[in-house]
Amino acid sequence: MPAIVVLGAQWGDEGKGKATDLLATTDPIDFVVRTSGGHNAGHTIVVNGEKYATHLLPSGILTPGATSVIANGVVVSPEALFRELDGLVARGVEVADLKVSANAHVIASYHATIDKVTERFLGKNQIGTTGRGIGPAYADKINRVGVRIADLFDEKILTQKVEAALDVRNHLLTKVYNRRAIEVDAVVEELLSYADRLRPMVCDTSLLLNRALDAGQTVLFEGAQATMLDVDHGTYPFVTSSNPVAGGVCVGAGVGPTRIDRVIGVIKAYTTRVGSGPFPTELFDEDGVQLQQLGGEIGVSTGRTRRCGWYDAVVARYASRVNGLTELFLTKLDILGAWERIPVCVGYEIDGQRVDEMPMTQTEFHHAKPVYEFFDGWQSDISGCRSFDELPKNAQAYVQALEEMSGARIWGVGVGPGREQTLVVHAD
Repeated sequence: MPAIVVLGAQWGDEGKGKATDLLATTDPIDFVVRTSGGHNAGHTIVVNGEKYATHLLPSGILTPGATSVIANGVVVSPEALFRELDGLVARGVEVADLKVSANAHVIASYHATIDKVTERFLGKNQIGTTGRGIGPAYADKINRVGVRIADLFDEKILTQKVEAALDVRNHLLTKVYNRRAIEVDAVVEELLSYADRLRPMVCDTSLLLNRALDAGQTVLFEGAQATMLDVDHGTYPFVTSSNPVAGGVCVGAGVGPTRIDRVIGVIKAYTTRVGSGPFPTELFDEDGVQLQQLGGEIGVSTGRTRRCGWYDAVVARYASRVNGLTELFLTKLDILGAWERIPVCVGYEIDGQRVDEMPMTQTEFHHAKPVYEFFDGWQSDISGCRSFDELPKNAQAYVQALEEMSGARIWGVGVGPGREQTLVVHAD
């Protein structure tokens, strides 16, 4: 398939990097593309026992022969980009073939400042942002006072744009948050310092990708964050500032929807989320603690402990619908090997009424109580299994039950972090 989308089907941290890496190593992948988000994302990949974490870079950066692309829908911190590149180079990873869209927006230092002070100002109403300037950068983009990568190559235009952005921001900092104003010249000087190193990487990535698809090359579009964090379709306002659903890929990469052939939703065998917001299956007991500990549920980018809960089939069906998923990739099945019985949320109870689809309003979702169906566990270590048939019968039955209730077939199952710990359920 020449155009494949991999995205998160829950609240993020599902293991998208593993799915992307698997695709890129089992089939020839020519381009791996990030289409939204910034360095608030976190993908963990284990290669030959070595663990790598990517944040702004596509996880395909670790795949020899594949060109990595940061497309126009991404917000780019040059400082974070070069820090991540330098970290990989120091570990012997070849990162020469990276392309960055001239139209991608820049995260400047003042975006992170605004992000942090605003979050503190909200107090108990905090959203749970990473404080890295993602939201303010997207806000400037929508307000048409954003700085784009191409602007770093024209000092006059860059200065004008920074002045326009800080005209409002400085009033907010000084008069509302009681902070010092940010100097335009200092910001411009910092951004210009990245221009020479960026220049060889920058191109029209939309043209590049469309030409690649025209030539029959394979392009893998890698999502950041996840469906339930989408600014339109997620648990608003506890969401990210972009559209990490499948439709956002077309906008974020400059390719038409008719170019997409396959949409893979990555989903954990249980559920986690980071930050604030409703979470119907969240556990506050020993099971929640055990899931967190066994699953190593610490945010790759943030270092925050993830909230944990049981698998939510309502969320899975919703993700399948809004993304048009062709299949699911189920991760971390091995973590559930400790339980004798495993609950799965098959619906919600809201004000005494059973509902089987995503509630329409924030209030309803906030008050949703999970309705559970219980499945027999397998109580064994499955991390050494190398085919679906090798799994214990109860583990196979669990996967098959999730497939039936989740709105899309399960293509593959992860039973550990390594490349080799992936089982194909449906080969075609």
